[in-house]
Amino acid sequence: MPKAVLYRMDLPNYTCGYGTAARDRLQQAGFEIEEHVLRTRRETDAFKDKHHITTTPLIFIDGQKIGGFTDLCRHLNAQKPKKKRFWQK
Repeated sequence: MPKAVLYRMDLPNYTCGYGTAARDRLQQAGFEIEEHVLRTRRETDAFKDKHHITTTPLIFIDGQKIGGFTDLCRHLNAQKPKKKRFWQK
């Protein structure tokens, strides 16, 4: 089973929708998820500074930095085998 590491923000008054959507996409794709929830603004800002990013979530798959939610979607779509059309051999 492939492994994903997900860092997402869930503050007392705000939950990042992209973080929960990333978790859901990873689950649907069959990944084992190691989830790290950033629970304070200070923790979130320190994390973003450390990784030189401006937004969360941040996803790694099998040790490779994928990026945020949009990057995850691109990555998962690129991994799907292309379906052949009826006219293709």
